[in-house]
Amino acid sequence: MRSTIQTLDDPRTEQADDSGEQAAPRQLVKLSIVVESDEFAADIDRAFKKIAAQVRLPGFRPGKAPRKVLEAHIGIEAARGEAINDALPAYLARAVREHDVDLIATPEVELTGGMKEGDVQFDAVCEIRPVITVPGYGGLRVELPAPHATDAEVDEAVEAERRRSGSLVIVDRPAGMGDHVTLDLAATRDGEPVPGLNTEDWVYEVGKGWVAESFDGFLVGASAGAELSFTDTPTGTDRPADFTVKVSAVQEMVLPEVTDEWVSENVAEHDSVDAWRQAIADRLGTARLNQARNMFIDRLTSALAELVDSPVPQSMVNGDLQARVQNTVRQFQAQGIAIEQLLQITGQSEAQFVEQLREQSVKAVKVDLALRAVAAAESMEVTDDDLEREYRQIGLRSNQKADRVRRAYEQNDAVTDLVSMLLKNKALDWLVEHVEIVDTEGSPIERSLLTGERNDGDHDHHDHDHHDHDGHDHEH
Repeated sequence: MRSTIQTLDDPRTEQADDSGEQAAPRQLVKLSIVVESDEFAADIDRAFKKIAAQVRLPGFRPGKAPRKVLEAHIGIEAARGEAINDALPAYLARAVREHDVDLIATPEVELTGGMKEGDVQFDAVCEIRPVITVPGYGGLRVELPAPHATDAEVDEAVEAERRRSGSLVIVDRPAGMGDHVTLDLAATRDGEPVPGLNTEDWVYEVGKGWVAESFDGFLVGASAGAELSFTDTPTGTDRPADFTVKVSAVQEMVLPEVTDEWVSENVAEHDSVDAWRQAIADRLGTARLNQARNMFIDRLTSALAELVDSPVPQSMVNGDLQARVQNTVRQFQAQGIAIEQLLQITGQSEAQFVEQLREQSVKAVKVDLALRAVAAAESMEVTDDDLEREYRQIGLRSNQKADRVRRAYEQNDAVTDLVSMLLKNKALDWLVEHVEIVDTEGSPIERSLLTGERNDGDHDHHDHDHHDHDGHDHEH
């Protein structure tokens, strides 16, 4: 087999994508492949064996009829056509490997010769992944929640515990914000009671804003025995109602004083105010740190994607979108939720559901292209040691020997994909080490808190998952 390659112009550069936006020009190459008749003869032999197993001829068991007999009955043209259909994908795959073509869509194949005899010739128009640059990747800045609790947050937690231990005391004064009032509530619309808004002896905390926009404002300043009437639109509705409120009592929440003695008696495992506040700060800080860690890679890749300002190939977006929709549907089906139920729950149409996922696919494609650009700009390479290490890691996860994993990748022509994944991992690692990380106030965040650096000899020194930053789970 011999093959040549040439670059083509995209004849559909004016085409718009599914969202109506201008589509990116496709990067196209044409592979012209010639399979010599001598080499193709083996494919014809295999086609005859395949046909022999499918047809029944008198005097021969299935699969045992000689080729000469089959030729006499069905002709060589049928076997040649079968061989062309079966063998062309393998020859195309060889040419793709030989010319290092980075396919992102199914090639458009046209048979140009050899349909009946002689050398088999065909062309394959291939859309390839564009190579981009991302100026500014070295100056990325990521904003995350501060990985520690503020004094105000600790005070709020202490106040919440005090309120849980507080007691209501009746007071002889008008109600204010934060007081609890006991009231009879009636609401009607066109003379009919409004469901859920007619009750007696209801203890309500003024300021909650549960009933209607002006409800709490009328209660502020009201004393026991007050009767109020007003018209307002109940929360969650779009039609006004007539309200009647009778206040029977005003109560004030009396909170305990926070002392070492009170903490020792009411807060488990702590015997002083300082120890309790420190425990609260540690607990809140851990939660904030976990939140920041969970957001780090997503915020980083989002910032990287924003550097890609040119349109991305729709074939890549559509491929990612198809896989993303299928994965989402499978995940909900595993929970016993059909896609129809999901759409009904979320109030979305099928088109809205897909369009929401499309935004994620566009980002995934931009991240894929940008990470490859960073790897190229930093002259990153995947060594044989990197591959062997990855084969071992995959083997450990799948309970297989590394040699078997390697053979599976080689036999399935998947080594190139694995190399690309490892290159993108290296690029992401580089960004993790160089991105500026700040909290919402602009104060620097210590990098090691987020990356979970360890010294275990593994090539991945970060506690984040690299294998899904391009929107796909890599098939090992």
